[in-house]
Amino acid sequence: MTGRSKIKLPIRPSVVVGSRQSTWLTLDGEIETLNAGETARRLAAGVCPIICHSRAAERRLSTPPFIAADILELFAFVHPARFTIPTSLGLAEYLGLPLPNTTEDEAESLLAAAYMLHSQLAELASVDPEAAQISGSQAEFMTLKGWAWGSSVLSALGHPRNLDPRNKSDALRVWQSLPEWEDEVLETSSEHHSVSSAAARKRLIKLLGPNAEDRKEQLSYVDTCTHAFSPRNQSEAPNLVLAEAGTGIGKTLGYVAPASLWAEQNDGAVWISTYTRNLQRQLNTELDRLYLTSEEKEAKVVIRKGRENYLCLLNLAEAIERISSSSLPVDNNNNAIVLSLVARWAAASRDGDMLGGDFPAWLTDIFGHQLTTSLTDTRGECIFSACDHYRRCFIEHTQRRTNRADLVIANHALVLVQAAMGGAGSTHDQFNPNNIPTRYIFDEGHQLFDASDNAFAANLSGREAADIRGWLIGAEGSSKRGARGLRARVIDLIANDTKARELLDDALKHARLFPRQGWEIRISTGNPAGPIEAFLSLVRQQVYARDPNVDSYYDLETGVHPHVPGLISAAEKLRIALQGLEKPLEKLIACLNERLDSDADTLDSLTRGRIVNIMQSIRWRCLIPIRVWKSMLYGLNGETPTEFVDWFAVQRIDGQDFDIGYRRHWLDPTQPLSEFVFAPAHGVLITSATLRDRTADNDEIAWSGAETRTGARHLPVALLQSAHPSPFNYAAQTQVLVVNDVGRNDTSQTAAAYRELFIAAGGGGLGLFTAIHRLQAVYHRIAVQMEEANIKLLAQHIEAMDAGTLIDIFRAEENTCLLGTDAVRDGVDIPGQSLRLIVFDRVPWPRPSLIHKARKREFGGRAYDELLARLKLKQAYGRLIRRATDKGIFVLLDRAMPTRMGDAFPEGVELHRMGLAEAVTKVRSFLTIDTE
Repeated sequence: MTGRSKIKLPIRPSVVVGSRQSTWLTLDGEIETLNAGETARRLAAGVCPIICHSRAAERRLSTPPFIAADILELFAFVHPARFTIPTSLGLAEYLGLPLPNTTEDEAESLLAAAYMLHSQLAELASVDPEAAQISGSQAEFMTLKGWAWGSSVLSALGHPRNLDPRNKSDALRVWQSLPEWEDEVLETSSEHHSVSSAAARKRLIKLLGPNAEDRKEQLSYVDTCTHAFSPRNQSEAPNLVLAEAGTGIGKTLGYVAPASLWAEQNDGAVWISTYTRNLQRQLNTELDRLYLTSEEKEAKVVIRKGRENYLCLLNLAEAIERISSSSLPVDNNNNAIVLSLVARWAAASRDGDMLGGDFPAWLTDIFGHQLTTSLTDTRGECIFSACDHYRRCFIEHTQRRTNRADLVIANHALVLVQAAMGGAGSTHDQFNPNNIPTRYIFDEGHQLFDASDNAFAANLSGREAADIRGWLIGAEGSSKRGARGLRARVIDLIANDTKARELLDDALKHARLFPRQGWEIRISTGNPAGPIEAFLSLVRQQVYARDPNVDSYYDLETGVHPHVPGLISAAEKLRIALQGLEKPLEKLIACLNERLDSDADTLDSLTRGRIVNIMQSIRWRCLIPIRVWKSMLYGLNGETPTEFVDWFAVQRIDGQDFDIGYRRHWLDPTQPLSEFVFAPAHGVLITSATLRDRTADNDEIAWSGAETRTGARHLPVALLQSAHPSPFNYAAQTQVLVVNDVGRNDTSQTAAAYRELFIAAGGGGLGLFTAIHRLQAVYHRIAVQMEEANIKLLAQHIEAMDAGTLIDIFRAEENTCLLGTDAVRDGVDIPGQSLRLIVFDRVPWPRPSLIHKARKREFGGRAYDELLARLKLKQAYGRLIRRATDKGIFVLLDRAMPTRMGDAFPEGVELHRMGLAEAVTKVRSFLTIDTE
C-alpha cells in the first residue's frame, strides 16, 4: 500500500423513501419531508443521494432509474458473502450502530453506516495490507467505471487513484486464487448396522445440552425416527416411517440424532430433503450443535443444490472479459460494478451458491438477473474438464464434498429428479452405484405430492423446445452470451471420428427445426415457422377457441379432445421431426460410448468423466424429453392413458402469452415417487406437522389419507405410523375469527379490513391472498394510511425485492406488516412478536383446473376440495405459534367459511364469527397492544 488511509465520505444528502413521503437529510444537516413528486424531481436532477436499496425506492416512487450511492453496494464490497437485512435498520444492527426508530433516524443512520463501513476498510488497510491492496485494485476498476463510492473507498484503503484503464480488470480474476479440488477414491457402499433408540436418545440429549428441559414427546419422536435406520430385509421394501410431529416437538434435532449416528456407524450418507430454503437454513444452523468445529461441519455436512444454483466461473470470466474491453469510463458502469461485486463475493463465498446461499438476493434485485444469477449454469452448457476453471469449479467441489458427507441437505425437487436419474448426480455416478443414497428424510413431507407433480411432469412447449435448440446450437445471431452449443462442448472429443462429426452435423441441422427467438410473436400472428411452431399454433388456436376466460390475466387451458382441424396432421409431422433429431443423437452417444471402450487404456480420468457427462447430458436434456413428446404425440389421436392427465395450456404473465404447451401430468404423481425414490431406498422417514387430516372419522382413515398424499400406499411394506402432538396450548395462545360482514368481492371493504386489523395489532401482521390482483389492489389502497399509522407495509409483487428478502425484513422488524400470496406461508418461520396476526382474504379453495378436476374425481369429489383447503388453512395457521410464549390471531375475511372446515385448526380452538368492528376490538385486546 503506497498511500495513507483517510476516511473521506462523499458529500451527498441521504434519503429514505416511503409510500407517502420521503425524508431528505440535506448537506447542511437539515431534515426535509418531501412528497413523492418532489422527491422524484430531485432524484431526476441527478443529485446522487445516499440511499438504501435504490430499486425499491424507484418502485415506490414509480420513477425511472436514478443515480444514487446505494449503501448496499458499499456493504457488498466491504462484507462480501455476509448477510444483512437490506434496510437501514438491518445495516445498523449488523454494524452495531444505534437502531433507528424514525425515518429521520434512518436518514442519519445511513451516514453513520457509510462512515462505519469506510472505517472498516481503513482498518483492513492497517491489519492486512495484502487484502487491502487487492480490494484497492478492484475498487480502482469500479471507480474507472463510475462507481459512486469509488473515490471514498480508495481513500479509506489508502490506495492511490490511477485512471489508466489498462489491465484494471485483472483484479477481478478471483478464480485464480480459489482452491482446487483433488481426485479421490470413491467409497464403497455403506454398511447396515442399525441405530438403537437408546443411542439416538443419548445423542439427542447431548445435542440439547445439559440445561435442556424435559422433552418426553421429543424423545418419543426420536424413537419413531430410529425405525427408518434399521437394515432393509427385502429388495424394494424400505423401512418406511410416517411421523407427524406438531410444532414445538423439536422435529429437526429429533431426526438428526439417529441420522447422524447411522452415518457415523455405517460410513454412509443420509439425505435430508426439504421443500423450502428457509428450512434448509434452519437445518444448517441446528447442525452447529452436532460438530465441535466449523471445519468438522464443513467436512460432514453439505447443502446440495442443482447446477443452476451455482456460479459458473467460466460465465463470470467471459462476462468480465466483455466489460473490461469497454473503453469509456462510464460505459456500462452498472455491468462493471455488479460484476466486481460478484467477483468479490465469489472469492469469499462458502460454496458459490447464488440462489439461497451466501449471495445477497438484494444484489439481484438492484442490478437484475443478467449479470448476477444468470451467471449460474442455467443453460446446462458446462464443458466439464475442458474448462480452464474445472479444478476450481464450485459445482465440482460440492459434488465431491457430497461423496464424503454424512448429512446431505437438499430440496425435494433435486432429490426426486436425481433419484429418477439413478444417482446422486456427481461426475462419476455412472460408474459408481454405491453413490446412490439409501437413506432419506423428507421433512415438510406434506409437500411431496406437489413436488412430485412438478418433478415427473412433461411439457411439450415453446420454451422447453427453444431451450433444447439453445442447448444444442448455442447462441445465434448477434448474441455473444451462451455461445457454447453442443459442438463447442464435444468437438475436440470426436476430432478423429468422421462418423461422429457427421452425426453431430446432422443433429444440429435437425435442431434448427426447433423454435428460434421470436416464436411467440410468429405463433400469435399466425406465421409459425417449423413443425413445433406449427403444432403449437394449433394448440393455441384450440385453447383460445374453448377457454371462456381469454380476456382475463390468468393462464388458459382446454382439453386435448376434440381436436381443431389440422392438429393431428401437425402432430404427426412434429413426431417425425423429433425422430429426425433423436436418431443422430442416439448414434452420437453410441460413438462416444465406443470411445470409452476402444480408448480405455489411454483415456485419462478427467476426459473419461467428461465423455460420460456429455452422454448423460444429451440423454436428459434432449433424448428423454423427445421420447416422451413422441409418445404424447403418437397417442394424441386416441385416449390418454388412464394414469395420466393431458391438456393444452397457454401460460400468461400480466395477461400476455408467455408459453404455449401440451402438458401431461400423472394423475397420482406419488406413483413415480414411490417407484423411483422410495422402492430403491433402504430407509425413508416422511415427517411433517400436517400429514393427517383431523376430519377423518377415525385414526385409520386419517393415516390412510396421509399414505395417499405421500405415496406410501404404493409400497407393499408394513409402515410405521406415529403422531406426536404439539406441546403448545393453542386454545389459550390463539384465536380464530371469521369476519362475516365484509364483502369478499368488494376490494374497498377488504382493504379497509386489512388496514384496521393491522393497525389494531400494532403491526406484526401477515396478509395472505389467493389472487395477486387482489393483493396489489389492497396494497395500493392502504399503503399510505399504514405509513401514516407508523406501520411499514411490505408486499410481494409490489416491492422490488424477492419473497425471501421480504420475509427476512418482516422477521427482523417487529411492527412491520407483509402482504403475500398463499404460497408465501411456506417460507415463513417467525417466532415471537414479528408475526402475531394472520389475515386470509378468503378460503383457499383449489383452482378448478383440468388437472384438479381429474384428481377431484379420483380422490373423493367435494371431500377432496375440502381436504386441500383445510390443509392450506392448517399450514397457514401453523405459522402463528412457533414457541410457548407466542400469541396470535388468525382472521378469515370470508363469511362463506363452512363450519365443518373448523377442523383445520387444533382441537380446542373454536371459530368465532363476528363483524369487522368486533374483530378489530378482539385483536387489540387479545394481543394487548397499547394503541395510545
